Amino acid sequence: MTVASQENQVDTATLNAIFGEARTANAFTGEVTEAQAQEIYELAKFGPTAFNSQPLRVTYVRSDEARATLVDAMAHGNQAKTAAAPLVAILSYDTAWHEQWDNFLPGYNAPKAMYDADADFTAATGNNNAHLQAGYFLLAARSLGFAVGPMTGADFSAIDASFFPEGEQKSFLVVNIGQPAQSELGAPKARFEYEKAVRTV
Repeated sequence: MTVASQENQVDTATLNAIFGEARTANAFTGEVTEAQAQEIYELAKFGPTAFNSQPLRVTYVRSDEARATLVDAMAHGNQAKTAAAPLVAILSYDTAWHEQWDNFLPGYNAPKAMYDADADFTAATGNNNAHLQAGYFLLAARSLGFAVGPMTGADFSAIDASFFPEGEQKSFLVVNIGQPAQSELGAPKARFEYEKAVRTV
């Protein structure tokens, strides 16, 4: 399936690379350099969030020791592909994101009082907006020519205990990143039609 819209600000080939012809990958080739990993974040960070809050934190797992620890925390069906992926990212949210208010929204700190007064509200906002940023992260990787394999099949409590033992971050997604293996380039899985997923009221 391809995207074929007219009068786009982005050309059709780019839209297809990010959306219409992209595939979620389970097997990868190639490598992802440090510069490319940084570029993924540098693109993703510009996506909008509530109050410009930017609670997403990205942990790239490159060392053998860290990779083994992460693989042990993955669901059985996700272990082999996580072990073999060129690059793996743990996506989490900063549990004290609101304490950075003067950095992400200087000059307008009145709303911060809502979060100072309600820890559950703070956690929900951080979690929700980090998930929003995760979508930007995936699309940023695709825009740079990589395939991604996002996974929620993991013991995130174990990941937090190993990688964020002070409770400073809460993980929610693990993403494999790299060039897709040729076997991954088949037909897309079914997507809901517009009429089934969208209504106007």
